[in-house]
Amino acid sequence: MVGFELTDDQKAIQEAARTFARKEIIPVAARLDQTMEYPHDIVTKAHAAGLLNPSIPASAGGLGLSVLEQCLLGEEWGYACTGVGTAFVANDLALAPLFVAGNADQINEFARPMTEKPIMAAYCVTEPGAGSDVSGIRTSAKADGDYYVLNGSKMWITNASVAKWYFVLAVTNPAAGPKGMSGFVVPSDLPGIQPGKKEVNLGQRCSDTRGISFESVRVPKKYLLGKEGDGFKTAMAAFDHTRPLVAAAAVGLGRRALEESAKYATERKTFGKPIAEHQAIAFMIADMAKDVEAGRLLMYKSACEMDAGRRNTKYASFAKCFAGDTAVRVACDAVQVFGGYGYNSEYPVEKLYRDSKIFQIYEGTQQIQRLIISRHVFEELS
Repeated sequence: MVGFELTDDQKAIQEAARTFARKEIIPVAARLDQTMEYPHDIVTKAHAAGLLNPSIPASAGGLGLSVLEQCLLGEEWGYACTGVGTAFVANDLALAPLFVAGNADQINEFARPMTEKPIMAAYCVTEPGAGSDVSGIRTSAKADGDYYVLNGSKMWITNASVAKWYFVLAVTNPAAGPKGMSGFVVPSDLPGIQPGKKEVNLGQRCSDTRGISFESVRVPKKYLLGKEGDGFKTAMAAFDHTRPLVAAAAVGLGRRALEESAKYATERKTFGKPIAEHQAIAFMIADMAKDVEAGRLLMYKSACEMDAGRRNTKYASFAKCFAGDTAVRVACDAVQVFGGYGYNSEYPVEKLYRDSKIFQIYEGTQQIQRLIISRHVFEELS
């Protein structure tokens, strides 16, 4: 039987995140955007409140929240500040390959300590010349005794300079294409690792986004995830876990833009009445509301498929693609509702608009999502 009612425990999780977001994130979000400071204090408080790293299973000392429950957190982070939320969720993206392919020793060494301290991690796949085309990566890992020697560079890495460890995808057999890629857990303090300068981005400016160079980094063989050649499969499987979370953040941003617009429309008057009473504005807000709700339902569906143990790749792409496009469109319409004030940094919708664009780019562009969706459609017809 289909139902959409959250359990009492899920409502409690949602409320805890909502309270934290409104108390700890929203009051400082504009300042963090302007200064581009990494939200160290918020990370520490979120960890103390039990709201960081919700994907770590109980067997490793974590809460082991379901993907749906993680999405409830993610929507609240997106509502408050997607820059802060991206810093949080980057940990879950880095952890996903560990849970997909890691052994007990690797999980105990890298995941368990994250339940005890506010440790950050990073997912290192994208390169200066390889984004959506993951098969084009050039970072290499060559076996040398009890080690792999890692050489190459990664780009646009969230949490790059604050992470204690990285998930790194590298080529171990150049002749085998995607089947020649392997995944590694790489401690960030190994010699030869150098994070680059902080990138100044359009939005989500408090997120720590940088390049990372790896020069003759000796990675112990015990940090290979799964077997040689499993890396591409592992890296892609991680997205099934995290694309619902990205969709959740996009829904949260859209919900914030909708609420700010609706509130402003009841206060701002033109031609003797609130602009909410002008059909042009009312219809814009109606479209915002229906699309945010539709994005939430797709996000729930993609999360519930994963929680049920079914392959959710298609639904994760549905959710990420639709919610990402919705976030951009709703934020743009929010600026329009505010008029000149919406174009000014004194009002929150300007930041929402800038922050929204990345949802059409990271964790697979919208074009990649449509490619995935279309392939599933045609496969199901055959």
